[in-house]
Amino acid sequence: MEHVEVSGFTERRLARLGGGTDAPVLFPPQYSHPAPSPDGALLAWISDRDGRPRAYVAPLPPGGKPVEEPELALPVDGDVETLSWSPDGLWIACQTARYGGERTRVQLVAPESGEVREPAPGAAAATLGVWSPTGRQLGVTVFAEGSGDGQACLVDLRDGTSTVLASGPSARVCAVSGDGRRAVVRLGRRGARRLELVDLRSGRRTELLPGGANVADARFGVTGRQLYVHTDAGRERPALLAVTLRGSSGVSSVYTIAQRPDDDLDLVALDPAGVRAALAWNVDGRSELELLDLRSGLLEPVVPVPGDVVTGAAFSRDGTALLVANEGPTVPPRISRVGLDSHDPATPLLRASRQFGTSLVEPTLQNFRGEDGLRLSGWLFRPGGVLGPLPTLIWLHGGPEGQERPTYQPLFQALLAEGVAVFAPNVRGSGGYGRSFTTADDGERRFAAISDVRAAVDFLVGAGLADAARVGVSGRSYGGYLTLAALAWYPDRFAVGVDVCGISDFASFYARTEPWIATAATTKYGDPDDDAALLHELSPLQHVDHIAAPLLVVHGAHDTNVPLGQAQQVVDALRERGASPGFLLFDDEGHEVRGTDNRVIFVREVVSWVKAHLHEVGERTA
Repeated sequence: MEHVEVSGFTERRLARLGGGTDAPVLFPPQYSHPAPSPDGALLAWISDRDGRPRAYVAPLPPGGKPVEEPELALPVDGDVETLSWSPDGLWIACQTARYGGERTRVQLVAPESGEVREPAPGAAAATLGVWSPTGRQLGVTVFAEGSGDGQACLVDLRDGTSTVLASGPSARVCAVSGDGRRAVVRLGRRGARRLELVDLRSGRRTELLPGGANVADARFGVTGRQLYVHTDAGRERPALLAVTLRGSSGVSSVYTIAQRPDDDLDLVALDPAGVRAALAWNVDGRSELELLDLRSGLLEPVVPVPGDVVTGAAFSRDGTALLVANEGPTVPPRISRVGLDSHDPATPLLRASRQFGTSLVEPTLQNFRGEDGLRLSGWLFRPGGVLGPLPTLIWLHGGPEGQERPTYQPLFQALLAEGVAVFAPNVRGSGGYGRSFTTADDGERRFAAISDVRAAVDFLVGAGLADAARVGVSGRSYGGYLTLAALAWYPDRFAVGVDVCGISDFASFYARTEPWIATAATTKYGDPDDDAALLHELSPLQHVDHIAAPLLVVHGAHDTNVPLGQAQQVVDALRERGASPGFLLFDDEGHEVRGTDNRVIFVREVVSWVKAHLHEVGERTA
């Protein structure tokens, strides 16, 4: 159950969001992570149709017919975050998290019998890597209590033995060769990932590519003599490289097989025969799909792309279709089939049954400049048919390496129904715009990222889009931090604020977050010892006296990424100064609000808070 402590709104529940929009309508079931079985007869996926993200399996009909959903989910505990079939089809590996927290588990479930195994039951946390081609071994990264490093292991399912391939920040098993003699592991802090080739017999390790990366993944070709590497190491944009291997270890040659000068390569999927790859490109936030012939290097566009944003893709086992997870501002997350040989239109396999017609709003992409002239952009949502300056809420995404894209956002649509516009910018540090842009907020450059929020306000007001007296700021995770910083740095710009699980103080964040999260974050935020003075100055808690706007703080009790203390200390500090911040605490959520009932409450309370305070300002200035 949720605990609600919202000043002025305690225990109040809105039956409707206004404008005739019923809250549950905005929260249909979501579908993602399509995974066909090795024989092509079944499809596994993740859906929150019963209120939390669960894994499901059902027969995959031929010809793009809709999948008939089963009554029950697979019997694993916790929210399911990702899944994959074993190559022999006997198991589905699921990465799960209780209440969506950071202490994830890996659970194996047999689809036929329902048997469940856990390959790393004693770990503080465990994350999922790849299967060996035989299905006898599974890559699992194990995090020990109090350790900042993960151990990337190959776990043998026959006897439960485990072989450690690598140990370090963000370690993961990315690929295992068909002959079982080599593996690729990823290591490194955020923005400094690297890939290593491991000879599983001798233990010899070879760095595949020089330089750190934001993106680093690899998979073996069918012969095992070539690797396909998805990375931005040594380049501005993520691309697909072919790495030819020499002998049992070592690199013979590296060449680029798919790149774009102005677009990031988001996703790569190989077909079962290993002769084609599906590529999803990020083009100003929207997705473009291409098919790459790995033998000839020829590229062919896949049109039309279902939805605005592709979040996952897998080939059907016969190679005739792509199964694509996709969504858009008016399209809830769904799974579609795209025929590759017939070029037929995409057909939904799994989607929400209720359609929304034209009642939801499509955004427009706006370009503006930071205060130092850096080109920035953002997605503007405005109520249809309304002209002139509007009350506007700025929404800041997490990461900061995340990116605001034209995805399905119930909160935005609910605010629009109340006459509040939403602007979701990608300030410096966001992903999707190249390596230089992603690192443009590292360390002491974070002050410029904070000023980008003020630049967004000035752009909206100067363009006649926002009412200067009725602008709010909000965001989640890093966006919550940026919200607090903007409220403290620029109190005259904002009439209301909403902080969702944001960092308020870096010193206590580093002291209390999970150690593996802290270790990986130093390249992005700064070192808690070496950069203590900088982190102190960048912490909103140290400037809480300047926060004047009514602030709603939202947090999950099971959040160990940004621990609950980050919310409590800013709420306490404001109350000590006579302010009345709202505090919405979900007792059964972690770093994300994943439960459908809780998401409905979240949207209702945020809309109520924002609308009430912007309306109050409007009445005073009328």
